[in-house]
Amino acid sequence: MKIDLTGKTALVTGSTLGIGYAIAKGLAEAGAEVVVNGRKQEAVDNAVTRLKAQVPGARLRGVATDVGTAEGCGELVKALPQVDILINNVGIYGPQDFFDTPDDVWQRFFDVNVMSGVRLSRAYADDMAKRGWGRIVFISSESALNIPADMIHYGFTKTSNLSISRGLAKRLAGTGVTVNAVLPGPTLSEGMTDMLKEHVQESGKSLEACAADFVMENRPSSIIQRAASIEEVANMVVYASSKQASATSGAALRVDGGVVDTIA
Repeated sequence: MKIDLTGKTALVTGSTLGIGYAIAKGLAEAGAEVVVNGRKQEAVDNAVTRLKAQVPGARLRGVATDVGTAEGCGELVKALPQVDILINNVGIYGPQDFFDTPDDVWQRFFDVNVMSGVRLSRAYADDMAKRGWGRIVFISSESALNIPADMIHYGFTKTSNLSISRGLAKRLAGTGVTVNAVLPGPTLSEGMTDMLKEHVQESGKSLEACAADFVMENRPSSIIQRAASIEEVANMVVYASSKQASATSGAALRVDGGVVDTIA
């Protein structure tokens, strides 16, 4: 299968690092013009520079704005009035006990992880439908199904992503626009690398081995028994964004390594 996105414009929110960056790279490799987004101009510029070096000939641009706010989403849409592919990737996470999580933290997680995707989908989806083609992908998480007891406020936002993507897919039925959610499991991104840095130093093991230890300790139901790479997650997103994925809509596409113990 050769995925060719030449002539398509893709926006990936929160794409200066991690899974978002890998998605931007994968889409650029498939020929799409990719718009990199992050809150800080320096981070956006650095990501665009890295991508240009890694994907010669790629068509890239960057827009620095905080899509965790209504104003930031408005600025992004003003700078980029039309897209063919929208990847709602931006997200924040962090453990905090339910009884110690105040209203403002719940609201911030909701604004960034949920409302950014709602606002941008609302801004772009109708035009996609009028043109008869479009792809919208929400980056959810296996935590949408396995709600973490130490991050209930995070898990709730990822479950929300599933509800919105399914409902929006039904709302756009028959238009040529597909809407899906991708659910990564433990992934060896910069965040996990930083978290495991001390363990790597103390154990003398490789980063990959320490990540596998972490997965088996915290997600023992994992079938692959290791962390996924950011590229492995990006591969699923690129496919869901492709012309070949035209019969896939309203789906929850798991890249969780089998952590969620269900056959459905």
